[in-house]
Amino acid sequence: MKNYYKIGEISKLYGIGTDSLRYYEELGILHPKRDSNGYRLYNLKDMYKLNIIRDLRLLDFSMVQIKEYLDGQSIANTLKILEEEQSLLQKKIEELQTRQTIIRRQMAALQAASSIQPGIFTVKCFPARRCVQISQYITRDEEMDFVIKKLHKKHESMVPDLANQTVGAFFSMDDWRQGRSNVYQSVFFVLEHDAAEYDFVLPSGNYLSCFYQGSYQQNGQKIQEVLNCAAKQGLTVTGDPFELYEIDNRYTAREEEFLTEIQVRVS
Repeated sequence: MKNYYKIGEISKLYGIGTDSLRYYEELGILHPKRDSNGYRLYNLKDMYKLNIIRDLRLLDFSMVQIKEYLDGQSIANTLKILEEEQSLLQKKIEELQTRQTIIRRQMAALQAASSIQPGIFTVKCFPARRCVQISQYITRDEEMDFVIKKLHKKHESMVPDLANQTVGAFFSMDDWRQGRSNVYQSVFFVLEHDAAEYDFVLPSGNYLSCFYQGSYQQNGQKIQEVLNCAAKQGLTVTGDPFELYEIDNRYTAREEEFLTEIQVRVS
């Protein structure tokens, strides 16, 4: 077995780029010698360091931390860094478990949405729903996406999972009465029932609901259908209608697959 290996051989053997190997040399972690042609030659005695660097980098240890450890490697320091590794691994496990929960919720939501029949009017009873919102006049779908992002940025600590977040918007009823569809006055998120911070509450009670599929440009007509249904059933409308986005561009780029619910409070 050779005592020295060239940089290309070490790069291939350990799966570490030559630029990284040169960087480790700059940091003083590796100390290759040079042959008569100026090529770097790596001693077998330094090879164990590359295994340590690879393992610790996978756990996001900085190169400064790794160098400090290698410079003072001992049983005590090894036990210390193993404890840190264990703590970081546990954190990664928890992050993966959280991500798994998010994915399961997304799958369940999409599977449930696939069974919803558009065009059916139902009266639903809801408890009080706490919400955060941004009031902004919106006339284009692109503006809606931007405002949703602004709202999420503002409340990211309360809404870490935007993919599964219930997102809604209140229509601009003045525009609707003038024949303009797909115009909004605010965007909101429906929070968990025990949220400590919120901007307003959707009151508890009955809400007339109807889902529609496809383009948002049809929501003007759908609002009229919901209000006509309320009148036909002898229901008194006690609030402005709003949309909730069951399936939107968080899940699909195909507009025909969008699924939106219109709700309006009734008595």
